[in-house]
Amino acid sequence: VQLQASGGGMVQAGGSLRLSCAASGRTFSTYAMGWFRQAPGKEREFVAGISWGGGVTYYADSVKGRFTIFRDNAKKTVSLQMNSLKPEDTAVYYCGTESRSLGVGNLAARYDYWGQGTLVTVSS
Repeated sequence: VQLQASGGGMVQAGGSLRLSCAASGRTFSTYAMGWFRQAPGKEREFVAGISWGGGVTYYADSVKGRFTIFRDNAKKTVSLQMNSLKPEDTAVYYCGTESRSLGVGNLAARYDYWGQGTLVTVSS
């Protein structure tokens, strides 16, 4: 399984970015996927998750109402639309996929495969 994250960059506070994660190597549509982030000196934290069919989404309180996760199983991609960005959103963002049919969740241990990360920098 390979995950390739893209879309990071530098943006001013209040701006928007869309991250994408492309999957290859196995059946994509069967498993939940998630986005996590890790800021310098901090642990990786959950951002958003989505069920295999896209019908269930789950967000961290810190991004609820600002970020939207969605997926396209035909294209094997999961995306994270980030609006109203804040300096505290600055981090390396990682996409992950679970492979044990556990469903969407906020624990990093549920996710078995990870992309390489893409850096998001929000300036004040």
